[in-house]
Amino acid sequence: MISESRVRTAKPTEKPCRLSDGRGLYLHVVPAGGRYWRFNYRFNGRQKTLALGIYPDVPLAKARERHQEARRQLAEGIDPGVVKQAINSDFEAVAKAWVAHWQTGRSERYVTSVLARLEADVFPKIGCRPVTELATSDFRDVARAIEGRGASEIARKLHQNCGQIMRYAVANDLAQRNPVAEIRPADILKPRKKRNYPRVTAKELPELLRAIDGYVGGEHTRLALQLMALTFVRTSELICARWPEFDLKASRWDIPAERMKMKTPHTVALSTQAKAIVDRLKAISLDRDYVFPGDLNPHKPMSNNTLLFALYRLGYRGRMTGHGFRGVASTLLHEQGWPHEHIEIQLAHQERDEVSSAYNHALYLEPRARMMQAWADHIDQLRQKDTTPDAGR
Repeated sequence: MISESRVRTAKPTEKPCRLSDGRGLYLHVVPAGGRYWRFNYRFNGRQKTLALGIYPDVPLAKARERHQEARRQLAEGIDPGVVKQAINSDFEAVAKAWVAHWQTGRSERYVTSVLARLEADVFPKIGCRPVTELATSDFRDVARAIEGRGASEIARKLHQNCGQIMRYAVANDLAQRNPVAEIRPADILKPRKKRNYPRVTAKELPELLRAIDGYVGGEHTRLALQLMALTFVRTSELICARWPEFDLKASRWDIPAERMKMKTPHTVALSTQAKAIVDRLKAISLDRDYVFPGDLNPHKPMSNNTLLFALYRLGYRGRMTGHGFRGVASTLLHEQGWPHEHIEIQLAHQERDEVSSAYNHALYLEPRARMMQAWADHIDQLRQKDTTPDAGR
């Protein structure tokens, strides 16, 4: 380490020289007499240099403070150079610093999509504006412009992202207030129309189950429909399943966060009937990666429309969708008296955050396992139920 007197008396030489203070911090002395604090560090495998100020405007003690803060940021996976660029800078620079901080633990595809949305719809409007000068109306106008072209859902998501960016700015002393927090999407955007997915009634369910059992198309498709009825996961969560996600000994299916709508891992308790279907799928898998491989390319998952078209062929066009199994299961399980929170968690709805602030994907797993086995047994009983007009006569 160097002393303040050594820094003060440092003389320029014929060539630039460095006075090291340790851990990458040094005073860069140039022939013209200038003395500059620098910090050499590595981030994502790349060598970088961070400027920490000019001596004597920045004395040794202050340089060490800035050096320590930069090391703290590195320990948290943040590039201190990106943060420095954001200070007293524009919204785009702050947004990119937020992305660098926020992306940890998130899939590359998701991070790329968020950044692409910002680059397409936000940066051209307010990207070059200093964050300290942005007002609530600026973010309102951005959201309404996106909504105006018919992309209301993107408008809502970007409004949320902008709020996160400005909150990051406040937390890192880049701005005094978060103007986005003063409004909600409902205050500035038109109400969303609730999407109703077609689904059969409880009375029609037995006939549908028997129709699925008799499906003469591909076996993978029939088994997919049967497993969906038993687990009522989302279609995308089902068709992209991979074999390592299943633990039949523990009777569970662990879906990773990157495949879930809410971006948190989800555990599906498997009934005896569900495990039997998975066993059959394994027998016909031919060592493929996907549980439900595509017909044309077995190295890719089944098409999202495969199950929908199968329901069409069974005569349920406009009457049932893959998502409809979720609604039917929720209705019947509630009618049977199962706890609301267990049903909602099994459906992987966002309401889980209200159930427990310490939510985890295995919450209520034992009672959910009992519920899922009872549901599978109920499905079996429905298959035997006769719903024809002459039944019981």
